Amino acid sequence: MVAAMTSLTDLHIFTEPQQGASYDTLLAIAKRTEALGFGGFFRSDHFLSMGGASGLPGPTDAWVTLAGLARETSRIRLGTLVSPVTFRGPGLLAISVAQVDQMSGGRVELGIGAGWYEAEHLAYGFDFPDAAKRFDNLADQLAILDGLWKTPTGETFSYTGSMHSVNDSPALPKPAQQPVPIIIGGGGPTRTPALAARYASEYNVAFTPVETFTERKQRVEAACAAIDRQRSMRYSAAVVVCAGATEADVERRAASIGRESAELRRVGAAGSADETATTIRRYVDAGAERIYLQVLDLSDLDHLDFIADAVAPLLA
Repeated sequence: MVAAMTSLTDLHIFTEPQQGASYDTLLAIAKRTEALGFGGFFRSDHFLSMGGASGLPGPTDAWVTLAGLARETSRIRLGTLVSPVTFRGPGLLAISVAQVDQMSGGRVELGIGAGWYEAEHLAYGFDFPDAAKRFDNLADQLAILDGLWKTPTGETFSYTGSMHSVNDSPALPKPAQQPVPIIIGGGGPTRTPALAARYASEYNVAFTPVETFTERKQRVEAACAAIDRQRSMRYSAAVVVCAGATEADVERRAASIGRESAELRRVGAAGSADETATTIRRYVDAGAERIYLQVLDLSDLDHLDFIADAVAPLLA
């Protein structure tokens, strides 16, 4: 069944603050995101810049940021793509996410993954075990989050895992949503689809060609069928965006993030409004019900205006 994109709310703005952004900068982007009618504001959860960026003024904690934005916005969805399980234990993460969900009135979504960027772990003292243990960590954390949030108030929750265990937890606080939507991504052929089928509300494919999106989506669909999953799964794609009314605008925006416009046209949604919408439409036609637009120049609020005014109407 082909997905349908019917409104601007199916487009979400996705930021990479580790490349260099203060809370005030993120607040400005989030407020513009909401004012223009986009569906959500999501951010990466990283502590070290990549690709040669200075990272100034330094990293911001994803869930501290989202807590602030929860009180400064009123409509947009808020979340991470994605929070590595190597940064926070399951108890702390469950408490943080539940509290931010309460603070937002039930607008939070948790993107969660095994973690991959070793350099930031070394830079800030986070343990970075091998890939197998990181996936064991992810499996335990998902089981614990699910258990803590579903346990009725007044009862306790226990779980014994290979990496994490909890014993007689009061399982508090409770999030405003039941359940908090969990987003899982990644390209693992077996464990990732199985975990997504069991725990996720959404499966995300980031920065890959449409053909790869389709292959990974089919794996998750098969995993859902294998356990006779009854609730629906949303599929989403993330793409870098670099759009403009003129070629000069496109070139300027590409240069501001240290990229070439030709390369962005190949790997992202870039160019004129028509070109950008055409790329997004390919993912929608392949089954993506939500699109995360990775905006890398967080000082360029006019970029959001152009996407809302010129690109989004072409998708309706």
